Amino acid sequence: MSDSVLVCAWAEARERARAIRYNVFVEEQGVPVELEWDDMDEPSWHALAFAADGTPVATGRLLPDGHIGRMAVLKEARGTGMGAKVLDALMAKAAELRYPELILNAQTHAAPFYARVGFEPVGEEFEEAGIPHLEMRKRLR
Repeated sequence: MSDSVLVCAWAEARERARAIRYNVFVEEQGVPVELEWDDMDEPSWHALAFAADGTPVATGRLLPDGHIGRMAVLKEARGTGMGAKVLDALMAKAAELRYPELILNAQTHAAPFYARVGFEPVGEEFEEAGIPHLEMRKRLR
């Protein structure tokens, strides 16, 4: 497997996505573990990006209502394009499902990453799990 992305159901993504999210959100960013896990993983589509050696290094999810969330890239894979691959895969899945719009709550420092592919900020900065965020939206059709 070389720099590939898998879009799948939670049953297939669970172990690998949980490991990435725990590493990034709980260990690195200090998000309380009880805030990381919710009942929205099961009905969502999940993307996993793999390094050339097959190691999962990035993940994200697409909720049934068009929200993209839980975007996480392991520290050693940042700046390699893996986050962009996950985002591209989730946007393609949303287009396939004919979602009219995508919505996400971007950590403020990551807003330029999402703006590059057409997401626009909506409203004022707010805190989620003690981290500054901006709501961002992108029309698909």
